[in-house]
Amino acid sequence: MPTIEKRNIPPSERTRVRRIASQACYDQSALHQILDEAYLCNIAFQDEKGIHCIPMACWRHGDHLYIHGSNGSRLIRQLAGGSQVSVSITHLDGLVFARSAFNHSMNYRSAIIYGTFKRVVGEKNKRLALDHFMEKLAPDRDDQVRQGSSKEIASTTVLRISLDEAVTKIRSGGPKDDAKDMNIPVWAGVLPLELTKKSPITEPGVDIEPPAYFNQFSVISAA
Repeated sequence: MPTIEKRNIPPSERTRVRRIASQACYDQSALHQILDEAYLCNIAFQDEKGIHCIPMACWRHGDHLYIHGSNGSRLIRQLAGGSQVSVSITHLDGLVFARSAFNHSMNYRSAIIYGTFKRVVGEKNKRLALDHFMEKLAPDRDDQVRQGSSKEIASTTVLRISLDEAVTKIRSGGPKDDAKDMNIPVWAGVLPLELTKKSPITEPGVDIEPPAYFNQFSVISAA
């Protein structure tokens, strides 16, 4: 996944973290890492029917986050029309067990992006964006499968949102127990959580071995 020069993202009124501000991170490289480990994002927006939050497949390329969908999708049409959105991604890294019920917590890495989605225009540009998505899912697979036809590409909308207004928030480490609780005789610590890769399940009727890239591409890990 391509990267660009590391820099801090100046906080806006929407991205400035006020609750536990010490966990806020405005570093672009941290944002990129969180986005690159994500397959799904949640997109919150408002229309005449109310407020919605919809999960969507996503990928980052350069300084934008991308999504795609059918031209007929209500969500896609709404976003392509310039609706203000909030996009969120969270990786849960562990459950934090303290000596008191009040001080239990979770370790996590989260990102929030604000702004509007813009269309990726032109068949060539849409194909390139979707190639980046396939590369994220499984490097080299794009060279093996049938490419999308012009009709299929034409029926698909690809959108992207700038990362210029974004923030990450990260918690790590053990429990933060109060001094008065330190002698309570109960286990305290962290139960790590991670997303792991399992063995591929071959579709019935397929007599080809799973390709080597399933053993080679990076596995998302929250450890």
